[in-house]
Amino acid sequence: MELGRKLKVYYFTAVFSVAFSLVGFSYNAWRLEVTEDNSNIRMAAFEVLNNLSELEQLVFAAHYDQDQVAGNPRKGWVKVGLIQDLSSLISPEVGNKAEQLRKTWGGSWNALGRDDDAANAVVGEIDAVRAEIKMVIKDLK
Repeated sequence: MELGRKLKVYYFTAVFSVAFSLVGFSYNAWRLEVTEDNSNIRMAAFEVLNNLSELEQLVFAAHYDQDQVAGNPRKGWVKVGLIQDLSSLISPEVGNKAEQLRKTWGGSWNALGRDDDAANAVVGEIDAVRAEIKMVIKDLK
C-alpha cells in the first residue's frame, strides 16, 4: 500500500474516532442530565405525596373528629403551601392541580367540621394532585 493511501486511512480513522468519542460523550452528558432531572422530580413527587397524605389526615381530624389540634387549619395552610411549592418542580400540570387545591382549601378550610361538601372538595383536590403525580412518575424515562 502506498504512503498516501495509508495516510488517508489513518486520517479517516482518527477523524472517525474523534467524532465517535464526541457523540458518546455528548450522549453520556445528556443521559446524566436526564437522570438527575428524573431523580429531582421523583424526590419532589414523593415529598408532595407525603404532604398530601398529612393534609388529608388533617382534613379528617378537623372534619370528622372535630379535633382542633390535629386538624389545625394553620397546619393545613403550611401543608398546602409546601405542596404548591414542590409541585412546580414536578410538572406544570401538577403545579396547576396544586394551585386548584390551594384555592379549594382557601374556600373550604373554615367550613370543615360543619359542611361535608367542604371536606369532600378538599379531599377531591388532594386525589386529583395524587393522580397527576402518579401519571408524571409513570412517564419518567
